[in-house]
Amino acid sequence: QVQLLESGGGLVQAGGSLRLSCAASGSRISINAMGWYRQAPGKQRDLVAAITSGGTTNYVDPVKGRFTISRDNAKNTAFLQMSSLKPEDTAVYYCFADGTLDLGLGPSGFRTWGQGTQVTVSS
Repeated sequence: QVQLLESGGGLVQAGGSLRLSCAASGSRISINAMGWYRQAPGKQRDLVAAITSGGTTNYVDPVKGRFTISRDNAKNTAFLQMSSLKPEDTAVYYCFADGTLDLGLGPSGFRTWGQGTQVTVSS
């Protein structure tokens, strides 16, 4: 049982900033990668940014230089600082966590999703 609590979305004008947070909770879990996907109406869900437990980051090209992902491994929490926001960043942002859990019968891999948070950037 792994749950993600996601927060930080909202309405902001173009050029503004928002900070998303995603906290993973559960027993017997080990988190490897955390990050966010986003999905706009009529479009597929695309990876925005991800970070591993070792600090390796990955960003989709349109957000490079504007978004920064970080994490606090001790708290199993990731953060996405979004700056210089553009209207095309408008989407529902879904955080995810990849890792393993141990229920006593051997470890099992998982991907867990947050509930999603709406980010709207007005022009």
